[in-house]
Amino acid sequence: MKISVIGCGYLGAVHAATLASMGHTVVGIDVDATKVDQLGRGLAPFFEPGLDELLQDGRATGRLTFTTDVAKAAGAQVHFLCVGTPQAKTSDGADLTYLVSATEALLPHLARGAVVVGKSTVPVGTVDMLRGILSRRPDVLLGWNPEFLRQGTAVKDSLVPDRLVYGVAGGRAAAFDAATGAPKAVTAALDAVYGPLLDAGIPRLVCNFATAELIKSAANAFLATKVSFINAVSELCDASGADVTELSEAMGLDPRIGNRYLHAGLGFGGGCLPKDIRSFRAQASALRVGSVDEWMGVVDAVNLRQRTRTVNLAHELCGGLGGRTITVLGASFKPDTDDIRDSPALDVAARMAAAGAHVTVTDPKAVNSAWMRYPQLRFETSVEKALEGAELVLLLTEWEEYRLLSPALAGGMVRRRVVLDARNVLDAEAWQAEGWTVRGLGRAFPDREDPKVTHFGCTSVAPANIPTP
Repeated sequence: MKISVIGCGYLGAVHAATLASMGHTVVGIDVDATKVDQLGRGLAPFFEPGLDELLQDGRATGRLTFTTDVAKAAGAQVHFLCVGTPQAKTSDGADLTYLVSATEALLPHLARGAVVVGKSTVPVGTVDMLRGILSRRPDVLLGWNPEFLRQGTAVKDSLVPDRLVYGVAGGRAAAFDAATGAPKAVTAALDAVYGPLLDAGIPRLVCNFATAELIKSAANAFLATKVSFINAVSELCDASGADVTELSEAMGLDPRIGNRYLHAGLGFGGGCLPKDIRSFRAQASALRVGSVDEWMGVVDAVNLRQRTRTVNLAHELCGGLGGRTITVLGASFKPDTDDIRDSPALDVAARMAAAGAHVTVTDPKAVNSAWMRYPQLRFETSVEKALEGAELVLLLTEWEEYRLLSPALAGGMVRRRVVLDARNVLDAEAWQAEGWTVRGLGRAFPDREDPKVTHFGCTSVAPANIPTP
């Protein structure tokens, strides 16, 4: 089957490569010539485990090509819209400019009977707008197929997804022939695209357009709620002396709750989850559903407050941030990606620098992009160099190499053995055994008599009002 993928950013590049790996002939189209050239050489313009291998395989077989020429989409039976829908500059809603432009550019190159399928995360009602554009081509069909990729595991999420969702006009009742049960055109086209996944038993859910538009945002809103809930509880644990890791472990054993994403820490960031919950909130406000609007506002506020809590705890541990030498482990918003969009780690680092600290940041993949965005910070690719002379170490992105960092070796590089584990992933007992003072968010660590901490007055300094850069 010939397929076009319009928009070759994070979503589009992964989708195009995985479709080619299923045996389809795929052309990826993007307006960025530099990106297209890099993808055409089998190299992803961002770090995603396993993607380079898929790109190179697609290139070698000839099934995968990339171009800036939208006319190359001609002849494709299915066209996936994978362009970005970032948060608007003037509101919390989604900016659909790129989606509209891509659809209009594609219009003259659609074959009769072709199926245009949206994959981008959009607010409910977007399909109605696209229907208006596609009304000039009544011989073309429209479907919606939301994506559920997670950065760091996107290839696996594409090849072994939890579910496939099809949004079609009229919903499930209209998606199949009433007499025979055979799928109608849009459903049949998507079944052909995802044949290998359906054969492997991946669940397929067919619904109406509004449901398909809301599913991704609703899923992200629930995930954000779970993360922010346990982070709010971690603040209660700090106030009461409870330990949030033990509490969340006990909660997670309840099958009604589960332990996934019930892990307290610095909170979420990135280019998707924050903007998706804000868009979800904006949709609720527009539809006058005040409960969801208010709920998402609290979720967002709790998440952002974790950054302030982390900076204040760093201030407390150092007895003030002015002039202190601080090392931050992690720059990307999460491990296994080089994406620094809305990175909690870099936000915390920048706030500490604004308060007068000398901050060095290290990361396995994101140093170059972070250095260009945050010139006020110092960056090192080597963990050893980054740790030299540190008076406080903060673990802010839970890369595996930081989880496994030797406290003995690290202790020989720093000036003071004090670590703030804002992701609550270190083996605190092992670090304490090597003379480290360990702190986390919502953790009830036994106090250690540390003359260096006493010297810096950490027990008597009130949390600071740290400026936001």
